[in-house]
Parts: sequence; structure tokens; C-alpha cells
Amino acid sequence: MSGPITSARRAARARMYTGLSWAHAKVRGDEFSRLMLTTGMRDPCPHYRRLREAGPLALSSSGVWAITGHRLCGQVLRDSRFGVRTVPYQRDAQGPLEYQQGAEEDFSVLGLDPPDHGRVRKLAAPAFRPKTMASYRPAIERVTYELLDRAADLGSFDLMAELAAPLPIRVIAELLGVPDEYSGPFRDYGAIVAKSIDGSPSAMNVPELGAATRALEELFAELLTRRAREPGNDILSQIAADHAADRISPREVLALCRILLIAGFETTVNLVGNGMLALLNDPEQWAALNARPELATAVTEETLRYDPPVQATIRYPRETVHLAGRRIGAAEPMYVLTGAAGRDATVFADPDRFDIRRPARADHLAFGAGPHYCLGAPLARLEGEVFFAAVPARLPRLVRDGPAVRRPMMALRGLARLPVRAG
Repeated sequence: MSGPITSARRAARARMYTGLSWAHAKVRGDEFSRLMLTTGMRDPCPHYRRLREAGPLALSSSGVWAITGHRLCGQVLRDSRFGVRTVPYQRDAQGPLEYQQGAEEDFSVLGLDPPDHGRVRKLAAPAFRPKTMASYRPAIERVTYELLDRAADLGSFDLMAELAAPLPIRVIAELLGVPDEYSGPFRDYGAIVAKSIDGSPSAMNVPELGAATRALEELFAELLTRRAREPGNDILSQIAADHAADRISPREVLALCRILLIAGFETTVNLVGNGMLALLNDPEQWAALNARPELATAVTEETLRYDPPVQATIRYPRETVHLAGRRIGAAEPMYVLTGAAGRDATVFADPDRFDIRRPARADHLAFGAGPHYCLGAPLARLEGEVFFAAVPARLPRLVRDGPAVRRPMMALRGLARLPVRAG
């Protein structure tokens, strides 16, 4: 087909790209596409910088819009003209809690626009309020020190395997009301399913994704059925009661449980790993934290700006809009690169420097903004604060003991391995 690329054609081509056609990244030469390559996943910041130099909003050769400017990212995330869906949402009918084919594409609150988004979100929101989170501090501290003491006895160890991963899975399991014997399977299945949120090619087209989704939902269905009979003081008990009262459908129940599990540990795993890597790469910053453990909150916030666990999210205009002098058609995919927003020099002085004593912190957008602001942000912040204060107390001479290995993911950014030595 010849002729100019219309908005409709561009949207169709871009949707194909954002779904499965990651091969475009290998044949198209623009900076956005390079984010999908191994080098881009390892270090996206040079690509963010070159995209931003072209303006806060750029159109890739694949038809995807990339937003890198801090102000524009925040504006789009808060603007009701942009949503996360391109087709109307249809709630499923009441019925049994059971796995349904295609569930791996459903992420509940992540894939819902208002008013359905608010309806589902508010059912879990009370458990993640800051005041409620504060009551979990003793348990988080206990688990953190237990893990640190065990790691100290090992001498040399992988920080991701021994600290970053076990901490949040134990915490979110307790929050949800998941028995200890389920923690291992939930962690393993959740890690597989999390890759599909990122859109990584290693998970999008393999049978293990469907198998992991099914296994995860069958476990949740079993636990929810048990909580309906014997409720406790946990999130699953509340969700089971909401389902019984017809406030949430079966499909929504299982998708919500799945995303609460994944978001509850995936974000913190990456926050802890990325923060410790930045600290250990800069002896002056690590020494500052050792001297003043009260800087733990600042470490958490600076990590969220400098190397956030979530680097991007997608939005679609509900109608034709004009943004930053560009015309964007309805349903054209827009990648809001929140990782790039944290490196915007017009907002953050010396943005490529990790500085836990940064005097003023604008909103880094690491948890998003607007209606889809991360529900688990208070939990991630609390876990980060506790962890970064505890490490100097237990492992003051911690040093790197080998190369860090990045996970091959673009939107979710974290480490697979971080070898360290207790000193």
C-alpha cells in the first residue's frame, strides 16, 4: 500500500509492534527501538538522552510515540484523555473462581480505565494505605535482619538471591494471607508471569507463561475458597468477601490477586537491587549511608529517580489530541518513559549522578501518576527504607564480588545477579 501513513494505519502498525513484533527493534534504527535490544536493556540512559534531545515527544519508525520529558510524562499520566485500553471493557458474569484461557493477557487494574479501574482498585486499597503499612514495619524489620544475618554467615553471596528476592515475597505473602508452604511456588510462577507485563520476547511466546498463569490462578482460587469459609485478617479474605457480595467478578478477582502478588514483590526486588548496585558502585555514597543510616529514605527516593524498577508504561489517546505541537490520533500507542523522566536535566540537577544527599526532589514518577498511581507504593517505600537502613548496621563492609547481571527486560528494570562479599 502506497501513500502517506495515516493515523489509523500508524496505530495498527504500532499495536502490532507493542504486542509481539519485537523483531522490529533489530531492523529499525531509531532510539526507541534500540531500547528493546540487549544494549538498550543494559543501559537505556544514552537512548533516553538522545530521544529527549529530539524533544519531549518523539515518533519512532515503528509508529510508537515515546515521551521522555518529565513534565509531559506527568501530564499524560494525569490526563483523562489518555487511557490504558483501546476497546471497551466488558465485565464477566458471576461464576466459579477458575482459570480461563487467555488469562495471561489480563492484568486487572493495570488494564482498566475509570470507572472500572477505581471500582476494582478500591477493594485492595485499604491494605496499602500508609497508616496500615506502618503496622507492618516490625515484621519487615524482623525478616530483613533475619535475612541479613544469614547472608553475613555466608561471606560471599548473591544479593539478589539471598536478600532482594526473599524479603518482598515473604512480606507480600503475609499481607495477602498466603501460607508459608505456598511462598516458593508463588515466587516462581510470579516471576514468569511478570515477564509478560514487560513484553519480553523470552516470555511472550512460550508455553511456560500459560502454564504459570494457570498454576498461579489455581492456587489463588484454592486459597480464596478457603478464605471464604474461614476468613482472616488479610487481603485475600477481604477480596473473597467482595466477590461473594458481587463487587468484583471472578475474572477480576484472579487478575487482581495475580497483579497484587507480582507488583508486591517485583517492584521491591528491583528497588533493592538497583539501589545496592548504585551504592556499591560509589564508595562515597556508600560511606555516607554507613555514617548516617537515617539517609535510608533518601536512598530509596534517589534510586526511584535514578534507576527505577519500572521504566515505562503505555497510554492510548481516547480521541485525536495535540500534544507538544504534534497531532496524535486516537488509539495510537504512547510509551511514557518514566525512567527517562527521572533523568530530565530541566527538573533534576546533574541527573546522571546518584546522590543520596540531593537537596530537592521533584516527583520522580517512578510510581506513575494520576488514577493508575502504583497501589503498592507505600509498601515498596517502607521495605526500601527498612532495608537500606539495616544493611549498614549488619554488613557495613559490604563490597561487590563480581559483575552484576541485568535481566533482559525493558519496562521492568532489575538485576538477575549481584555478587557481593560481606567484607
